[in-house]
Amino acid sequence: MKRILLICALLLGGAGAHYALAQVPGGGGPQPGGGGGAGGGGTGVPIDGGASLLLASGAAYALKRLRQRKASR
Repeated sequence: MKRILLICALLLGGAGAHYALAQVPGGGGPQPGGGGGAGGGGTGVPIDGGASLLLASGAAYALKRLRQRKASR
């Protein structure tokens, strides 16, 4: 079980490094006068990578806890 978790962690870490290296420099941030708030041209925050990583780690932790609970019964 530990071996499988180690392999998964290494694969996820390698995939994360690939995405970090693939990013190009931006244009320096939002332009003045672009506005923000509801309808303005504010900048977006990329949360997809972090959210999917949190979801995967939460699922792995829940699976671990369920297996521990089943083994103790």
